[in-house]
Amino acid sequence: MTRPPTPSTGGADARIRAGLAGTPTDFDLLVIGLGVTGTGVALDAAARGLSVLAVDAHDVAFGTSRWSSKLVHGGLRYLASLQVGIAHESAVERGILMEHTAPHLTRSLPWLLPLMASVSRQQATMSSLGFRAGDLLRLGARTSRETLPRPRRVSRTEALRLAPALRASGLRGGLVTWDGQLEDDARLVTCLARTAASYGADVRTRARVTEVHGTGATLRDQLTGETFTVAARAVVNATGVWADTLVDGIRLRPSRGTHVVLRAESVPGLIGVLTVPVPGSASRFVFAVPQPDGTIYVGLTDEPTDGTVPDVPQPTESEIGFLLDVVSAALEKPLRRSDVVGAFAGLRPLLESEGSTADLSRRHAVLRSASGVVTVVGGKLTTYRQMAEDAVDATGLTTRPTPTRRLPLLGAAPREELARLEAPARLVRRFGTEAHLVLDTAREATGMTDAELLAPGPQGITLAELVFGVTHEGAADVDDLLDRRVRVGLVPEDRAAALPMAEQALALALSAP
Repeated sequence: MTRPPTPSTGGADARIRAGLAGTPTDFDLLVIGLGVTGTGVALDAAARGLSVLAVDAHDVAFGTSRWSSKLVHGGLRYLASLQVGIAHESAVERGILMEHTAPHLTRSLPWLLPLMASVSRQQATMSSLGFRAGDLLRLGARTSRETLPRPRRVSRTEALRLAPALRASGLRGGLVTWDGQLEDDARLVTCLARTAASYGADVRTRARVTEVHGTGATLRDQLTGETFTVAARAVVNATGVWADTLVDGIRLRPSRGTHVVLRAESVPGLIGVLTVPVPGSASRFVFAVPQPDGTIYVGLTDEPTDGTVPDVPQPTESEIGFLLDVVSAALEKPLRRSDVVGAFAGLRPLLESEGSTADLSRRHAVLRSASGVVTVVGGKLTTYRQMAEDAVDATGLTTRPTPTRRLPLLGAAPREELARLEAPARLVRRFGTEAHLVLDTAREATGMTDAELLAPGPQGITLAELVFGVTHEGAADVDDLLDRRVRVGLVPEDRAAALPMAEQALALALSAP
């Protein structure tokens, strides 16, 4: 069995950098966009031995990749629309991500479909069959039963144990299946970018492409205003919903997915994902997902959008109301608008096609423009690795097979090894075996004690990880730290409370020797 390649540098040397100062101007591959797909492309190419420059006009995980449901889906919803190939691909990639790539950033999570009075016995039977089909996807993907247990029917008592806030009247039990959850989507992207850097990729934020063609681009350093001309043997456009603004010949039809953020006490005692059918639909659900930081995300809408793509999409009040209404139908105490402490929306980069955005295929596409730029678009977060592999193959730069099916990201280790680490639980959850590197780096940069560096702020964030966000993860300002490195920005009240910590971390890290 072939072992995964070894990074060319250690984790301590793997850094994301802001701006273009000091970067070479000649590479095998230029990757534009540092979302999950772009960072995946950078890692795939660098691990195959190519020289890589990966850039973004803003920051890592600035676009769609930070607005997901923070889940690792196995493709069950695609079976309902008979997209068997996509369902199988999703299940395979879920298993790779959870068991090889990032076990430190993923965990299994039970999904409860409560059998309420509004769920007919026929609907319950169809849902049960669907869950069993999803388990067959798991089996076909060779994901272990230890990672994802088998689906089952549960009693009324057990359903209330998993979700004590359920409306007890008319509840006759529930159906439970298992899927994957991410610690945080932006954390995965940041980890991908640093792992690419550990294999030699040059990863740069604040580097805007002003002109591009198949063998290079003109870049502007957003920090200094200086322009650079970069030559490359191939260029990959991985800019997601902005892909059609960079090259001609691509027609996208973005759809907006909105979530609301609640405090845990709004749906008290929730252990797994509460899944509630949308009235009048056989295949649409709204779910409430408990998060490790004490919040709950409720989503998801699927609304077509037109016009110029905004940097930060905004949820609408009607979408927020829809999500609250659907979930409230299953609860003893209905949710109110005042329960919402935050909301966010993301745009899916779907290829133009007939029908509603909910019906558009989530299959990705790799396209080549007239000027030779390779664009990868479509797909979803769970399948980023396959998208990256296909994009690098399409460049024709190498015939070496990708090693990423068994390549662990920085910090990855088997779960039993992670459980034995003597390090703060939050840092292990977010950095895996690099937890000590995070703390050691912050201690060296600041001269502060561990107690000071680990004192929990809003949602449990620590000064240690904020400092590391500056020293190793390319954070250039407080927005980078709060909105993409620790994600406290999803709740405006918590973001405001954490602002002094972020400002302190920036000052300490930037003044360190």
